[in-house]
Amino acid sequence: MPVQVRTRHTPSFGVARLVLAPGEPVQVESGAMLATSYGVSVEARAQGGFLKSLARAALGGESFFVSTYTAPQQGGWVDVAPNLPGDLYVIELDGRTGWCVTKGCWLASASTVQVEAQWGGFQNLFGGEGGFVTHLVGQGPAVVSCYGALDVVTLQPGEYVTIDTGHVVAYADTVQSRLRQMNQGIAQSLKSGEGLVFDFAGPGQVLTQTRNPRGLVTWLQANGLGARS
Repeated sequence: MPVQVRTRHTPSFGVARLVLAPGEPVQVESGAMLATSYGVSVEARAQGGFLKSLARAALGGESFFVSTYTAPQQGGWVDVAPNLPGDLYVIELDGRTGWCVTKGCWLASASTVQVEAQWGGFQNLFGGEGGFVTHLVGQGPAVVSCYGALDVVTLQPGEYVTIDTGHVVAYADTVQSRLRQMNQGIAQSLKSGEGLVFDFAGPGQVLTQTRNPRGLVTWLQANGLGARS
């Protein structure tokens, strides 16, 4: 039986409990573990080898190491939580459709799900997402997090939606995307506070977050609370 995911404290301060069968492993983003049942072992390893792990860390915005938690013979559980307050969502990968997850949003997934960095195109680079996304393929559940509340946008074939780059959490491989500027000219973008946006085309789902992490950083810096050199 694959790992079971139970969420609590959503939508504001989500925690996901990964319930494991005897001897079952689960992949968790480094630093995301909140607690485990007694006897669960952990091993930090470079997911997919050194080069793929380096790509995840340097290009995808995730940790170099992925922690693998393994339940003892009586089974067990692992609780995971994100750094920012917000909701959680469980993507059920079916072995056919992969998912692209933006920087910092992947928390955990079944051991049957492959996690690696993938080039997301120049639209992600210029949209402030680093050019690379975390790509999930395989079969089983994966837990993603967001800042604020999470919305699921379901697009029918030929249906479009426009989303600010900082509010995108994840999208299915079946969804097509393109980048454009919300307003003509830099001056107009500065006046409106809007910059680059994605146009997504269905079919498929796009997950969005109601708060923008970059907006939090900007607010902290404007109020003298940001990191100082």
